[in-house]
Amino acid sequence: MKISALLLAVCHLLVIATAGCKKQDPVALGSSASEAQHSPSSSVRTYSPRDEATAGGYVDASGHEHLVPIRVSTASRAAMNYPGCGDDYIDNHSISYKGYSLDYTTCSSGSPQPSAIHVRWTHDIPSDIALDVTSSGSTAKLKFDSGAYQTIAPISVRPIGTYTHPGSGIAMTRYQVEYAVNMGSVNYCATSNFTSSYRLATDCDEVPVVFPTTKTDSLSPNTYKVHPYIAKVSSGSRAFTVSPGTLPCSGCHDPALGDSPEHLFEYRKKGTTTWTVIQRTNLSNFRVPVPSAGIYEYRSKGKLTIGGAYSDYTEIQTVTVSDYAEVVAGVDYSLALRPDGTVWASGSGPLGDGSSGVNRFIPVQVQGLSEIVTVAAGGSHALAVRSDGTVWSWGENYDGQLGDGTYIAQKTPVQVHGLSGVVAVSAGFYHSLALRSDGTVWSWGENHDGRLGDGTNNTHNTPVQVLGLSGVVAVSTGFYHSLALRSDGTLFAWGNNDFGQLGDGSTTDRFLPVQVQAPSEIKTMDGGLSHSLAVLSDGTVLAWGRNAQGQLGNGSTTDSLLPQHVQGLSAVTAVSAGLFDHSLAVHSNGTVSAWGENNNGQVGDGSMINRLTPVQVQGLTSAVAVSAGGSHSLALLSDGTAWAWGSNSVGQRADGSFREQPVPMQLDGLSNVVAVAAGGYHSLALRSDGTVWGWGQNNHGQLGNGTTSEISTLVQVQGLNNVIAIATGPLHSLAVHSNGTVWAWGNNSCGQLGDGTTSSRLTPVQVQGLSDAKAVAAGHLHSLVRLSDGYIKAWGYNFFGQLGDGTITSRSMPGYAVNWVWQSVAIAAGDNHSMAIGLHDGNAWTWGDNSVGQMGGSGDDKYRYAMPVQDMSGVVAVAAGGLHSLVLRNDGSVWAWGANSKGQLGDGTNSTRYWPVQMQGLSDAMTVAAGGEQSAAVRTNGTFWTWGGSRVIGQQSNTTPIQAGTLDNGRSVAVGYEHFVGLRWDGTVWVWGDNSYGQLGSGLPTGVLTATRSQLL
Repeated sequence: MKISALLLAVCHLLVIATAGCKKQDPVALGSSASEAQHSPSSSVRTYSPRDEATAGGYVDASGHEHLVPIRVSTASRAAMNYPGCGDDYIDNHSISYKGYSLDYTTCSSGSPQPSAIHVRWTHDIPSDIALDVTSSGSTAKLKFDSGAYQTIAPISVRPIGTYTHPGSGIAMTRYQVEYAVNMGSVNYCATSNFTSSYRLATDCDEVPVVFPTTKTDSLSPNTYKVHPYIAKVSSGSRAFTVSPGTLPCSGCHDPALGDSPEHLFEYRKKGTTTWTVIQRTNLSNFRVPVPSAGIYEYRSKGKLTIGGAYSDYTEIQTVTVSDYAEVVAGVDYSLALRPDGTVWASGSGPLGDGSSGVNRFIPVQVQGLSEIVTVAAGGSHALAVRSDGTVWSWGENYDGQLGDGTYIAQKTPVQVHGLSGVVAVSAGFYHSLALRSDGTVWSWGENHDGRLGDGTNNTHNTPVQVLGLSGVVAVSTGFYHSLALRSDGTLFAWGNNDFGQLGDGSTTDRFLPVQVQAPSEIKTMDGGLSHSLAVLSDGTVLAWGRNAQGQLGNGSTTDSLLPQHVQGLSAVTAVSAGLFDHSLAVHSNGTVSAWGENNNGQVGDGSMINRLTPVQVQGLTSAVAVSAGGSHSLALLSDGTAWAWGSNSVGQRADGSFREQPVPMQLDGLSNVVAVAAGGYHSLALRSDGTVWGWGQNNHGQLGNGTTSEISTLVQVQGLNNVIAIATGPLHSLAVHSNGTVWAWGNNSCGQLGDGTTSSRLTPVQVQGLSDAKAVAAGHLHSLVRLSDGYIKAWGYNFFGQLGDGTITSRSMPGYAVNWVWQSVAIAAGDNHSMAIGLHDGNAWTWGDNSVGQMGGSGDDKYRYAMPVQDMSGVVAVAAGGLHSLVLRNDGSVWAWGANSKGQLGDGTNSTRYWPVQMQGLSDAMTVAAGGEQSAAVRTNGTFWTWGGSRVIGQQSNTTPIQAGTLDNGRSVAVGYEHFVGLRWDGTVWVWGDNSYGQLGSGLPTGVLTATRSQLL
């Protein structure tokens, strides 16, 4: 290929201004540039201002942009007749000035010795252009202000790499250009200007593209002073943020940081003697995590040249770091960093306490961690950073997200391989990010959509560097994407982009960081499941990505590929994007706004309605940080307390509430109780003074306190006294007054309250037409009463004939007496069937639904008349569950029939029984009860026994009776759908089983729709 004339001329004008040079350490004359720059004993001053010169201008080391005209002739332009010689070349090449070296050891004598100036550049040229790296046509010139100049040929030109230009997609080759010129008699200890230029021989016609620039520098070490640093306490961490201050004099130099650490920041806790040293290679801000609160001293020093002497230390300054706590929400768990540097966890997931598959409703300590400065919670793994900059991880590891070089899950923390100097971490669903103090970002874990940002789709179980990022001050992981915020306020994103969560206007996955199309004034940000949030410097919030639940807060459910403003937000200081589909924001006044999915109350406005625009979280006025998990939310208040709202299904709120209680616990605040009843998810207790008390689910007013609010503490049923009997169905409740009247409250959709209407009642109303009642029973949507003469009346839903009046007509008031059972001693009601004990024959009688044999015999699906159960005489007690029936006979044996999918018949099987079968293992029962798909009994020795369905985690359904803890002295037991209430002869009440709706009356919130205090901190 023919090598044509000279292609390029590049000029770089430097003004060398020095005065008052002092004695310096001697150095051998004639040192090469490479020797001077890498010899630790050399006092050769090497300048590396890193000016970036491009077509149309350049940016100097201080960040100032200089626009320079480009002069290209039309003739020359026309001569470039193949790709690479046209405008692409002019528009896309770049020149990076690397610096020069001077030997000034004799400046103090006033007789500078001849020395060489060494110049090194990098030059990017389209790969289609052929460059002869050995040709004498590649030359350089050095011109001094005296007018003298020298020509250097040949010069050193060598290729050092290739890449694709990000703007144009052109393949580029990077060359390194180096040359040296003898300074001759030029007195470089005084003011002196020189211009450096070079030309490269290519196969293009010569095009003179000139980049004249001017820079004034002093070579005197006496005028050099290092940048001082300013340290301020970081918001939301036990750390301080360090930023470079203003140079102390107008003639001072920027430090020449080059390619090796030449600037030192040192700190120590006041009262200690050892300084911790941080080496810096740039002047960007950085964070310094510390292990404990206190006053910290700091100072700095640096070098003007690589390999030169250090400057004097700056004056010692101090910064005060206070105790710090942190709470972060995972999918179904929470982490808390306590002020003592320990980490605690609750919920279900990577708890780090050595357990697996266990729900923790009370926080447990993560093992083996101390001096922790920040934590992160992901889908099924967690991360923590120690004050020494190391990173620790635990949890699932099937994609290498723990970064320990394996794919083995860890129940306790292990160290992430090869990371140091880390100041922040973030955990996604299957991947992790770490930010180092030098502003670089590292990643590991699953990578099929590029979320690791290394340009590949290869999964990594140890950290790899995210390419193309520097000066980063914050990182965040979404479930499948990643975000990084630079110190200049620009935001970059990479990874999965199915819903536009990268904010680049597309739905294309990105394997390398791309800039989010948002203003360059972002202060903080966060990534969620498939959406992202950012706070601008004016306190407004941007959101983009998936919006199916309104998590973008713009009033719609339409996804957005570009950032849009969240409606109605101002003065926002921090945001959190939920790991599912809700969002949180903290305002400068301490209030919290929330929007998006709200099916578990995670928005915290007292409702369970999705919010398409922000609403205020109730009960919070001094929040400083928030974290949005899967279906729960956390907040840290200025007083150091943690608050939580939303789901607590597995203990993730850690507010003292719990979903399951496997063994009986005493219900505080109740005494002198003579009867208990359990509905679907609520409970009642009758005290000896005739008052009735309730707790649990109350969505239909079944607690009778005038509200529909869920109650996990005792409340008194309004307007009732002198009560002698109580009963509960799943949605309504009944009570018998000592005067024989019956009162009802709760759901009334089928007339089951008996007041002649179908209107639900939040407080008791009198059942019409009854004045001599002795006992009541409540089914799903129907009610029974046993009168003083033994007759039974019923009202409510009757599709299955459960009213026993010979029809299937529902009634809103008591009607005819149940046919054929003319006198009775006990009654019971299941979901859609009814039971009684005949007074004279002692038989069990049934009527209503028989779809799974709950009548105790095969035949019709509906029994509109009461029929005796065959061979069931000598019955002393009856109980009806959802779809099954129980009787206790006078010999202490228990018999059952009906549905048996959860073992509720207690016969050791799960087989439906159309005829009575005797329960195994119980021969001395004193009383029985049934509810939902479970059953219970009290034995004559006072112990409590249960069988059937179980919601207690880790406990299977029992097809034969098991003892309920050590509870004894039993008087009676009541069974709800998923909980039990036991009454002892001493009048105390004990509860166990499921607590999703507060039906255990623990006094602790369960389904929390507004913020409550958490035990995490």
